[in-house]
Amino acid sequence: MARSETKSLFTADLIAPAIGDAFRKLNPRQLIRNPVMFTTGVVASLLTLLLVVGQDGLATGFKLQLVIWLWLTVLFGTFAEALAEGRGKAQAASLRATKAELTAKRLKGDGKAYDNVPASALRVGDIVLVETGDLIPSDGDVVGGVASVNEAAITGESAPVIREAGGDRSAVTAGTRVISDEIRVQVTVNPGQGFLDRMIALVEGAERQKTPNEIALTLLLVGLTIIFLIAVGTIPSFASYAGGSIPVAILAALLITLIPTTIAALLSAIGIAGMDRLVRFNVLAKSGRAVEAAGDIDVLLLDKTGTITVGDRQATEFRAVGGQSMAALAEAALLASLADETPEGRSIVTLARETFGQTAAELPAGAEIIPFTAQTRISGIKLGDSVIQKGAVDSVLKANPGAGATAAATELRRITDEIARAGGTPLAVAKDGQLLGAIFLKDIVKAGIRERFGELRAMGIRTVMITGDNPLTASAIAAEAGVDDFLAQATPEDKLELIRKEQQGGRLVAMCGDGTNDAPALAQADVGVAMNTGTQAAREAGNMVDLDSDPTKLIEVVGLGKQLLMTRGALTTFSVANDVAKYFAIIPAMFVILYPGLGVLNIMGLTSPESAILSAIIFNALIIPLLVPLALKGVTYRPMGAGPLLARNLAVYGLGGLVAPFVGIKLIDLAVGGLGLV
Repeated sequence: MARSETKSLFTADLIAPAIGDAFRKLNPRQLIRNPVMFTTGVVASLLTLLLVVGQDGLATGFKLQLVIWLWLTVLFGTFAEALAEGRGKAQAASLRATKAELTAKRLKGDGKAYDNVPASALRVGDIVLVETGDLIPSDGDVVGGVASVNEAAITGESAPVIREAGGDRSAVTAGTRVISDEIRVQVTVNPGQGFLDRMIALVEGAERQKTPNEIALTLLLVGLTIIFLIAVGTIPSFASYAGGSIPVAILAALLITLIPTTIAALLSAIGIAGMDRLVRFNVLAKSGRAVEAAGDIDVLLLDKTGTITVGDRQATEFRAVGGQSMAALAEAALLASLADETPEGRSIVTLARETFGQTAAELPAGAEIIPFTAQTRISGIKLGDSVIQKGAVDSVLKANPGAGATAAATELRRITDEIARAGGTPLAVAKDGQLLGAIFLKDIVKAGIRERFGELRAMGIRTVMITGDNPLTASAIAAEAGVDDFLAQATPEDKLELIRKEQQGGRLVAMCGDGTNDAPALAQADVGVAMNTGTQAAREAGNMVDLDSDPTKLIEVVGLGKQLLMTRGALTTFSVANDVAKYFAIIPAMFVILYPGLGVLNIMGLTSPESAILSAIIFNALIIPLLVPLALKGVTYRPMGAGPLLARNLAVYGLGGLVAPFVGIKLIDLAVGGLGLV
């Protein structure tokens, strides 16, 4: 669930710090990162100097007003950026307070003896005990036990989640609290490198880099500034030719009214606000580039287990083959699963004990564990010369070539096909090269996910489910979930190949995953969304982390990405149209004395050249804070094609940008004249 955004943008706790930051951002080393506002600052400094020493025939009061409004233009720009950054600082402060409280019970050995140490003393590989009521001191993986964890400090949600050893729900985050039972956590990061540390830096904007779109737009604004600088620089020659002159202060002020100060002042705030909106929606973006890319994705790849399905597949049935007894199958499945700490492995142990009375509680002495890998897709144990294997059907048959052509193999394939058609996942069990039967694991598709995939389809995004299951199981789950396509029996290499193939076709690809085997694909994808319930490797590889672990939230992520791009495009359209309108609004009034013929173009009837330039400068400054709420909240996104979207932007922001200066400058001119300011 997203955090509420009902809080006003202009509360005292946001404005007061932002005002101070706005003045600090006047430092030339910071201001030069925004060339247009830096130019405005240089012009304001020049006019300040001319106010003190200049003898140009202009009234001191008029020049003082120009100086004040030029500096306000710069301050409004830095204030917009500071306000956008400030919206994340309160959250960062609360996270820092949580982080400062962390202490750890670092285990000394295999027992429960521990030392109390500061969380900052923990190193990768340390194992800590976290009991009921304790804060988890560091990012890590649960290696023992199962517990309910309150992750409200990270996700904003009060409902507890289960964290347990093995599987894709083993990752825990520093600052979250265990509310029942106890777990042992192996530390996976060194101090200062954890998820909480990165989140603090990111919500403050300290590590935000400009995106390619922002860089390109900045170059465009610099180009427009140079063009107007050259244009204004030619005016003294024309004035001299006409037998007159234009004071430097007027020329400098004219330059500022014409260059694209509006979008330049708001550009950084738009980008920061885009990332901040994701954070408020419980999605942590590691870069603005990822947010922008989310607005343009064409294909979404989703790992099945833990992403489309709940993730806790449960063993519901044993099916023997080749005349084997159910008891023999249950015993072998139990022995092969005793060392399996995944929820599936534990469910097999439970089923064997409850249904067939198997009592083994630990591995026999001398047993050698066969660990599961993404490549072999088999696990089990070796007992002397005896080998018990459990895993994907094709993998077990491949590992036992002699069993593939037997009647038992034919029966096994029939049974596994039935399981797959029922939407389950079959696991084969073999002992000493002889097939014993299959285990029925039931997948649970997350509620409401089919409707959400329908929304993605309506947005033009193709969904592809990726799974290590066989094609029949994958097909059944894909049909139930409502995805457009699926890739079955996928290895990490297969996922990478699929992503690269889509990217080579010119499509932007998003990947949702939560397991370690998803990490390479998450890193390769244009937008890699890792589930917060997933492994540390997945969270490190993705460029976004969904704190609620809801894969369908990509619908909102895409919407927020599109909203960011639309907001930037809309305000750029408004700003450029603004500049065009200001040009035609004030130039005739400014030069009517030198060129009386321009009087017919002074359709606004501005009072005087001084009033025209002062009114334009005031309008130029005031339009920035007036647009700050739109820049921070974003333009409302509605799914529509590129053509209608362009037409809407031109109609609303293009036309609005043309009309606003005529109306605004005229009203200000009336006020300036009525108050006798010029």
